[in-house]
Amino acid sequence: MKIPLVLVAAYLLGALPSALVVSRRVAGVDIRTVGDGNMGARNVARTLGWRPAAAVGAADFGKGALAIAIAQAAGLSLGWQLAAGAAAVLGHDFPVFAQFRGGQGMATILGTLAVLMPVETFLGLAIFAGGYLLLRHFDASATLGLGSLVLLAWLRHRPGLLIGYAVLAFLSIPAKKAWDLRRRRLREPSQVSVRGRDKR
Repeated sequence: MKIPLVLVAAYLLGALPSALVVSRRVAGVDIRTVGDGNMGARNVARTLGWRPAAAVGAADFGKGALAIAIAQAAGLSLGWQLAAGAAAVLGHDFPVFAQFRGGQGMATILGTLAVLMPVETFLGLAIFAGGYLLLRHFDASATLGLGSLVLLAWLRHRPGLLIGYAVLAFLSIPAKKAWDLRRRRLREPSQVSVRGRDKR
């Protein structure tokens, strides 16, 4: 029973809608209806400013870190710790508390990795921050930082299972972004047709 309970707890922890709570408290808006509709720190920064975004990023990072900490406290193996991390990311991306419309999971993924390989994670974050200061391009800087994190993990002989988790988790970010974009495009025609009928 211990493993299922940890996985369910990790999912529910990840599903806590940090960006939704912060956006409603700060501006009285649903973050999913402004900007690009993504329920993450980047969209909060674009629409509400860096202070609320920092709070959201810290909360999302903490969700991932706490999920791994719970799995470790329960004495689970590395494989099950990674499963708990994946459950937290899944909860963030598809939160039961927010109609399964979540974010893309970068901060939550980094939170899981910060517990499992802190040196590589924080060096990767530093490279990302330095890249962004130079390039002023989020996606390119994120690719540089996350790629450096994986390379450092390999150079430091981290377990292959952990490196594989990091690679798959990072690949899930653009996949979730594409999913969100497709879902928004499917909603837009119906919204336009409703507006058109209202005008008649």
